[in-house]
Amino acid sequence: MLELREIDKPNPKDNQVLIKVHSASVNPLDWHILRGKPFLVRLMVFGLLKPKHQILGADIAGRVEAVGRNVTQFRVGEDVFGSAMVGGFAEYACFRENGLVLKPAAMTFEQAAAAPVAGLTALQGLRDKGRIQPGQHVLINGASGGVGTFAVQIAKALGAQVTGVCSGRNLEMVRSIGADHVIDYTKEDFWRSEKRFDLILDNAAFHSIRKPLRALKPTGVYVLVGGSSSTASIMQSLILNPLYSRKAGKRVVLLMANVNQTDLAFLKELLEAGKVVPVIDRRYSLSEVPQALRYLEEGHARGKVVITVC
Repeated sequence: MLELREIDKPNPKDNQVLIKVHSASVNPLDWHILRGKPFLVRLMVFGLLKPKHQILGADIAGRVEAVGRNVTQFRVGEDVFGSAMVGGFAEYACFRENGLVLKPAAMTFEQAAAAPVAGLTALQGLRDKGRIQPGQHVLINGASGGVGTFAVQIAKALGAQVTGVCSGRNLEMVRSIGADHVIDYTKEDFWRSEKRFDLILDNAAFHSIRKPLRALKPTGVYVLVGGSSSTASIMQSLILNPLYSRKAGKRVVLLMANVNQTDLAFLKELLEAGKVVPVIDRRYSLSEVPQALRYLEEGHARGKVVITVC
């Protein structure tokens, strides 16, 4: 259950920045925390009987209202964007200094808020886990979603040949953001095609990896990003998939994004250069966060869903 409530304005700790939030964006992380799923992560992070954190919202963009006494990088009045695990679905939020960077002047607050978690997931999946190289053939499964739209553009910015997989209604959109080839998964079993890829970034990893491994080159890398929160799916990712990959002699990597200032700064450079432009599907008000989460959970969002706070 979510409700809109008046609370006291938070005070920043020594290493925190108090931000007047202009925009936030919705991520699967938010509804995982809300649902308390997957259960294993609930035990370790979210809280067993009730959420440890009462305010959701990982991604924000806004203006610095105050800074803690140890903060050195930001001043009151500057526009910033960044991410933390929670706290962004509010008029004011306190974020750690090392989870923020200055907002590009030419970008709107909505565009900036759309970027952190999805953009970092795509960047780290391609560059760090996938070891992408210029000229490689890369397949992005789930290319029309939040992570997928960033992954297509980042892969192109890093010099790859990109094939995007999505539903038929999203083909033109995925092509418009830079994909060299697009595949409608409702009409083609792309895992069975003759083409082989150097890197597969799978944002819809709800299945066994046996088929995807056939689409990899011998030295290729398969990076799993999305997936079900069911216990069975988690056990498949942690136990069965490594067994399949070892048998096939292929490299398989499960990605959990790491929010850090260095990668946020790299992402900011791509945004400032116009090499990456956030795709925004729908906008909701702060009072409509439940509807925004419900829409994202349906799994049909084209790009990002954002919350306009002020």
